[in-house]
Formats: sequence, C-alpha cells, structure tokens
Amino acid sequence: MKTQVAIIGAGPSGLLLGQLLHNAGIDNVIIERQDPDYVLGRIRAGVLEQGMVDLLREAGVGARMDFEGLVHDGFELAFDGRREHIDLKGLTGGKTVMIYGQTEVTRDLMEARAASGARSFYNAAQVQPHDLKGDAPYVTFEQDGEQFRLDCDYIAGCDGFHGVSRKSIPAGVLKEFERVYPFGWLGVLADTPPVSDELIYANHERGFALCSMRSPTRTRYYVQVSADEKVDDWSDERFWNELKSRLPERTAAKLVTGPSIEKSIAPLRSFVVEPMQYGRLFLLGDAAHIVPPTGAKGLNLAASDVNTLFRILLKVYGEGRTDLLEQYSAICLRRIWKAERFSWWMTSLLHRFPEMDAFGRRMQQTELDYYVSSEAGRRTIAENYVGLPYEAIE
Repeated sequence: MKTQVAIIGAGPSGLLLGQLLHNAGIDNVIIERQDPDYVLGRIRAGVLEQGMVDLLREAGVGARMDFEGLVHDGFELAFDGRREHIDLKGLTGGKTVMIYGQTEVTRDLMEARAASGARSFYNAAQVQPHDLKGDAPYVTFEQDGEQFRLDCDYIAGCDGFHGVSRKSIPAGVLKEFERVYPFGWLGVLADTPPVSDELIYANHERGFALCSMRSPTRTRYYVQVSADEKVDDWSDERFWNELKSRLPERTAAKLVTGPSIEKSIAPLRSFVVEPMQYGRLFLLGDAAHIVPPTGAKGLNLAASDVNTLFRILLKVYGEGRTDLLEQYSAICLRRIWKAERFSWWMTSLLHRFPEMDAFGRRMQQTELDYYVSSEAGRRTIAENYVGLPYEAIE
C-alpha cells in the first residue's frame, strides 16, 4: 500500500489530522492498535479552547459540537470560602471555551472519517515505523494474521505516551523533561445537574477540587487524592462528602449527588520531549508531551500540534516548501512550554502538597488573591485558559 501521510493512532489528534488532510486532498491512512469501542471508551478532557473549536469547524466536524456543546464565557476560582469569577470573554476580546467531551469529539471524527471513505486499520498489531531518516519511510503492521506494509512520505505519531512512535526514535536523540506530582485526581461521572453554570476550581486545606460538567444533565467532579489511593476505597458517599467539604458552604449546599457511572484516578505529571521530530516522523499530542489536567491543556495542545503539522504539509504539497518541515518541532514547543507553565502554575497554586507548611499555604492564598484582585492578573489567567494563539506558518 502507498499513501502520502501515515498516521499512527486513531485518537482525536490522529483523526483530526486525517480529516483535515483528507479535506485538503492529501491522502492518508490511520493505523490504530485498539478497536473503535476501546478508543471511544476513554473518559478524558471536556474543555476545548477557542483554537481547537475553530479547527474542528474547519475540519467539517463541528455541527454536533455547536448544537450540544456548552459555550462558557468564564470560570470560577474558589478559595478562602469565596468564589471569584474569571470573565474569559470580557478579558480576551471575545474568546470563550467549549464544554464538549473528548469522547464526543472522537465520535464525530470517527463518523466523518467513515463517511469520507478514507482508509483506517483498527486492531493493528506489531505496528512499527521504518527508515525514518530516509527518503522513503514506511510502516509495517499485522491485522487478522495478515502482514501489511504502508509506504508513505511522512509519518505522524499520534499514538500517545505509551505508543510505538516515540519509542522508535533511537536512544540519545530525545531529551526528556518530566515532573511527577505526589497526588492524583479521583474523578466521578454522574447523571446529575451541575452545581454551577461554570467550572469551579477550588483550593482548600483538604486539597484541590473541581466541579465540571459534560452537559446540563451530566457532571464530572474531581478531588485531589494521594498517589497511592485506590478507587475501590472510595464509595460514592465518601466521594460526595469529601467534595462538599472542599467547596464553599453555599456551593456545597446546592450540590446534587447521585450514583456514579464512572470512577477513576488519574495521576498527574508534566512531560515534554525535545525535539518532536526525527527525520520524517513527527510526534503529536501525548506522544510528545503531557500536562497535568489543571489547566485543561492536554487535548488542546494535541490540537495545536495537529494545526502546525497540517499547515506545514499544506505548504509542502501545495508549494514545495519542504524547508518548513524542520521548523515543526520549534514551532510546537514554543506553545507547548507556555501551556506547560500555565498548567504547572495552576497545579502549584490549587493543590495541597505533602511538604506544604503554614507559610506555603498562606503564599498560595496570597498568590490567588493577588491575581484576582487586578484586571491585569485576571487577564493573564484568562488569556492562558482560552488558549494562546496558534503560530502562523509562513
């Protein structure tokens, strides 16, 4: 088989890149080691930056998002028993975020790809990219006992942190930057009405909490737990009681509880590799970087990688601008490190760390108070939360 771009991974980044390329007349094939139901079963992010929303619309997959998604003009920070509103729209010249689950984004992209007739291989085993530094890279894989070879011009590694793409780069080429946090987020999905029209990020002496939602009737709540906690030790009753204890009294009194339909613990880490390319292999999303979810940047950073590679490939195939390929990593990393900084800052500010003493606790509260007490501080938070602009490819 031959194609122009081989995409390893059928998560949202691989599917979005594939759809954009297909619409632009650039042939591509997606190879995914899991089945579609497994991919759709991942419960992940739900806050989409303005840039990603616009990119989904450009790809022609924004109709259901625009109909069912919840546009949020702001969010709230809760600390010291108070709730402070961050006016995203007013502070950023009209930018907003969209509440629309990653599962739904993936579903829309899968349906669009199926309708397009573009080739996808699920349940692919032994996926391996080859000849990455040469002029004719290819990917080998197995499906239903049959061996395949896919010749291509370029390979997009969209297969996540544990995928084969990054591992295919020789040792010593990549530099890794990592910070593992000593806690995780215990998340509960429930069919209950949200406690607020907007997200609430809470700093409390017992630990961080987040009130989020997926729809007007489905909520997603989180509480900070130690890294060694087990989901089985958390009954629904224990979770709801702990969540209430970390929210301002008036907010806790309005909280509607109910049976959980999904419960899991997500560890928190920051991770970046440099560079994000090796020959004709380009890393996107979690294959190259991970952020703690506090700043709602993980899925959005993957989308910005997609935007960068897509714009470069448009110029490669449309104008012969192969010189731009070497700029991919630098362009992506400039935005990634800024998002890592914001996610690290939000995480440091809102969580209770094991070594934190009375001085550290007071500094957290003062830092929050400082930022929300001035328009400049609120604008800094707002412009990072809605997402920094995508860099132009010229």
